[in-house]
Amino acid sequence: VQLQASGGGSVQAGGSLRLSCAGSGRTFSNRIMAWFRQAPGKERECVAVITWSGDTIFSANSVKGRFTISRDNALNIVYLQMNSLKPEDTAVYYCAADPIGGYYHDGSYQYWGQGTLVTVSS
Repeated sequence: VQLQASGGGSVQAGGSLRLSCAGSGRTFSNRIMAWFRQAPGKERECVAVITWSGDTIFSANSVKGRFTISRDNALNIVYLQMNSLKPEDTAVYYCAADPIGGYYHDGSYQYWGQGTLVTVSS
């Protein structure tokens, strides 16, 4: 069972990136999935959470209106479209799947991707 995150990189403030998280080894199409991020020196925080049917059930206040989580169940992929990026969005971004308990708590998730680094310069 693996989650593979990709799409990170370096971008200037105001730019966009799309992160992808591909699942393998089992299907995640019927599971809640999420994106978290961890900035240097900070705790990991939940960015966005999506249900199996594509409903966004959580979006951090700091990214509302700029980031969109979506999924393609046929491909077993979850996306995070990030627009109007800011330097404070710089972090390692992780995808996670199948929470037991609170869906915005990182300790609830059973499966994690390896992380992809997003760097936003001013």
